[in-house]
Amino acid sequence: MHIDVLTLFPEMLTGMFQSSILNKAHEKNKYSYDLINFRDFTENKHQKVDDYPYGGGAGMVLTPQPIFDAVECAKKQTNSTKEPRIILMCPQGEAYTQKKAEELSEEEHLIFICGHYEGYDERIREHLVTDEISIGDYILTGGELGAMVVIDSVVRLLPDVLGNKQSAPEDSFSTGLLEYPHYTRPANFRGLSVPPILLSGDHAKIETWRRKESLKRTYQRRRDLIDETCLTEEDNVLLEEVMSEEK
Repeated sequence: MHIDVLTLFPEMLTGMFQSSILNKAHEKNKYSYDLINFRDFTENKHQKVDDYPYGGGAGMVLTPQPIFDAVECAKKQTNSTKEPRIILMCPQGEAYTQKKAEELSEEEHLIFICGHYEGYDERIREHLVTDEISIGDYILTGGELGAMVVIDSVVRLLPDVLGNKQSAPEDSFSTGLLEYPHYTRPANFRGLSVPPILLSGDHAKIETWRRKESLKRTYQRRRDLIDETCLTEEDNVLLEEVMSEEK
């Protein structure tokens, strides 16, 4: 996978790409990236990339020319056999989910457009992008923070990026449910003990306990996810136990 990020503030993203899992994955050639300042593509002699909106109103609007040209340049720089997904970070976009992260992780080339100011010229939205994504119902100064969230969630899903191959599939939302509780040493901390089943060595019973705890946590915190998940007969038995215990 190759990732391009179009931004007026590339320095905002360098720390993310040069740290932790993303840095290790890049060093192992699991993906590549470029930070593109789309101001470098403007034809305006004053290096402007924004202008006042037609019809009046507050704020400034990003002009289409530098963004269209930056995207066209980014598309030429890769050897991808597929058209890239061009992602506009926008509060009007679809709500971001783990399912969307998994979908994007299958792509060869992602291009993120991070805006600022009042918004984008509508022609960018209508004739350039393939996806509009929002990470929540609130407004940020720019799209960089949202792009970081999406990129981090996608890169960790790439093959062999995480040390344990089971880490990503067992994450919350990957199974449709919230993840079960985790414990580590010591077995007893200030009188607070690890559930005995986890110390039993009986892997079959541990897996059943984990599944029940996952169902329990989801039932308690996000019942809407229960309705959206395909439960097995065993899951339904465990869920009935959970619901009975909740009464």
